[in-house]
Amino acid sequence: MDIEQTPGKKIYSISFNQDCTSLAVGHEDGYSFYSLRSIDKLEKIQDAKAPERACIVEKLFNSSLITVVSMKSTRKLQVYHSSKENEICSHTYASSIIAVRMNRKRVVVCLEDAIHIHNVRDMRILHMIKDTPSNPQGIVDLSIDDNNCFLAFPASSSTGHVHIFDAENLITVCQITAHDSVLAAVRFNPEGNKLATGSEKGTVIRVFSITGGERLFEFVRGVSRCVQISSLAFSQDSRFLCLSSNTETVHVFSLAKRDQQLDHHTKPDDSSQESVSWMSYFSQQASAYLPQQVNDLMLRGKSVAVAKLPILGHKTVVAMPKIQGIDYLIVASMEGYLFWYSLPTSSDVSECKLLRQYKIGPKKSSKKDGDEGEIGGIQISTQKNLFCLL
Repeated sequence: MDIEQTPGKKIYSISFNQDCTSLAVGHEDGYSFYSLRSIDKLEKIQDAKAPERACIVEKLFNSSLITVVSMKSTRKLQVYHSSKENEICSHTYASSIIAVRMNRKRVVVCLEDAIHIHNVRDMRILHMIKDTPSNPQGIVDLSIDDNNCFLAFPASSSTGHVHIFDAENLITVCQITAHDSVLAAVRFNPEGNKLATGSEKGTVIRVFSITGGERLFEFVRGVSRCVQISSLAFSQDSRFLCLSSNTETVHVFSLAKRDQQLDHHTKPDDSSQESVSWMSYFSQQASAYLPQQVNDLMLRGKSVAVAKLPILGHKTVVAMPKIQGIDYLIVASMEGYLFWYSLPTSSDVSECKLLRQYKIGPKKSSKKDGDEGEIGGIQISTQKNLFCLL
């Protein structure tokens, strides 16, 4: 399928809100929000002209609270009322803001060497984590669950260790040894009890328990080449995990237990059940005697589905919304496209089907956005109670 090459203005950021019901696009003219509640139409629900050159745009669920960082002032965080498009307050930090994460209790601002934690209701500073390992890529995530307000960020700039911090009670939870090489991505599941991680090598993806820190799943993306991971995302029910990179392939992994995966791919007759039981028994017995490296290779799972992108070489962000009880895969590209895929419903099919393709962001042509394609110190300016916006 050919991509329509419509010239457009530069896009600086793309992000999904916490429940994958809207998409934020920061661009030269400001920022835009699109509703993701229907697959049949991509509706632009807001198009703000200020601030221009928005490089970070985050929205708190479906509330009116949004945070914006502009390329004109990368040390300044602006908090807006999205409906009125007026600034509520702003904060200026000691260095450039790399990433912003929000949930219903906290706003987390990530700098290269520090993390600031704010109260979401009044933006009051609650805590600052100083002298964090150098984090120029802004690798950080904040759980969206009300009962598990966890924060994850690199514990080292030379290894793949992850620091887990309780952003509500402001205490350290644990440190997870996720990878040997440097972290490239971290992502909590919606319940906030699991964390997915990927390293700079981009070949192995791991999922850990937050409460105990133990490894629950290990997936292999591929061994033929190393890639740069762009994003990770869980499905809304935590049954799937997807990954995008600088390649044309998006991988979808299943978080079902290994016996459940075997059951799904075999017929429920006596011989199949006996085979599954024998394979499970053999795996358990072999793991007790084999070296750890060999055991890890045996237990690694592969993707249960893949999606092929029509474009290559641009950063992408993935999400897995649930609409009318059906899981979908959405991929947004910095080139200005949104791709909407269905997941395979049969074990015989492993490729996701491209259902819709939309153009996002500002364009120089007259065609409207959302048309379907062919297929340290903090300076506070003002403070207001934000409870009414949540």
